[in-house]
Amino acid sequence: MDEFIGRVVTAQHEYPHARLTWADGVIVALEELPGSAPREAATAVPGFVDVHNHGGYRGAFPTGDVQDCLRAARFHRAHGTTTLLASLVSGTQPELTRQVNILRELVEQGEIHGIHLEGPFLSPARCGAQAPDRIQPGDPAMLRGLIEASRGTIRQVTFAPETRRARELVDVCAEYGVVASLGHTQASGECVREILGHARARGVTVSATHLFNAMPPLHHRDPGPVAALLEAAARREAWVEVIADGVHLHDATVDLVAAAVPTRAVAVTDAMEAAGMPDGEYRLGPLRVEVCASVARLRTEGAGQGAIAGGTSTLAQQFWRYRRRHGAVAAVRLTSTNAARLLGLAEEAGDLRPGMPATFAVMDDRGEITGVWHRGVRDGKNEDRQEPII
Repeated sequence: MDEFIGRVVTAQHEYPHARLTWADGVIVALEELPGSAPREAATAVPGFVDVHNHGGYRGAFPTGDVQDCLRAARFHRAHGTTTLLASLVSGTQPELTRQVNILRELVEQGEIHGIHLEGPFLSPARCGAQAPDRIQPGDPAMLRGLIEASRGTIRQVTFAPETRRARELVDVCAEYGVVASLGHTQASGECVREILGHARARGVTVSATHLFNAMPPLHHRDPGPVAALLEAAARREAWVEVIADGVHLHDATVDLVAAAVPTRAVAVTDAMEAAGMPDGEYRLGPLRVEVCASVARLRTEGAGQGAIAGGTSTLAQQFWRYRRRHGAVAAVRLTSTNAARLLGLAEEAGDLRPGMPATFAVMDDRGEITGVWHRGVRDGKNEDRQEPII
């Protein structure tokens, strides 16, 4: 048997001194020890679960080859994300099929959990950092073809609830067990509620793609999609993503959502290839992106600022940021537990309990990841710079 001794945080409790024991990749015991752990002791937390991630470390899931995508996946694994959906952006059917075929290999190899299609059935009025010429009306046959090409590895698809044939897109999600994530939308609250009702009738899991971002703001006389999605989450009929990096959302906005729907709020990075890299020029799909002070924006020719173009954080950083405000247990739930439940993985990820896989990240007292274990096996990486071994 193997063991970790130090501080341990689960979805229910923070142990100041504990022994975590596992055998054959499965946790067999979590024992609280007397007193507090030594000051230099590390902290073990459940591996982070990111359901919306476009890449990192110069690897881009929407456009990269196998090695690029592998580099991105391993970068986030080295920073504690042990369950990851690789997100694509809007593209033509050939472009998306090419990337689905690449990413399917990584799913089959156990490098990532699945694929997330963010588009192309989005609102042109709320394209955000999506290429306008790649956005198109809802096409159930195209979605079915992409899911078939993925051999069941597409786990989630983002579409605007007002897109053409949106109900049929929900039907395709029901057929294949795919999460329907509503976002990049200009829809009214009534339109959102109609699609939520259809999804409920079809037994489809629903989430909100980066709540508040790429949708109309919450207004007291026109509450729109934000209110409809939060209301559904409060009824346990939806989940809501929040990019809790302090850039996409103010910390107080993240706190508001987590207070309103504590078991249904899911932190995501929306990371793009600049995550883990210095400021400079990058790409998100076909679009040029400039990163300044770790904030990614579409590059513009004029004097104005471009739209925020994905994130540059890791979930480890979001965990540490939220932990400072609300404690470690709440941070585990936001960055791991809730997302695992969204994906139907409550017995496999998001917590550290006897009988669950020994999948966890270890961090020091500054929030730096010093080790990652996946099903009881420590992942290899450069210890000094926290870079993945490729």
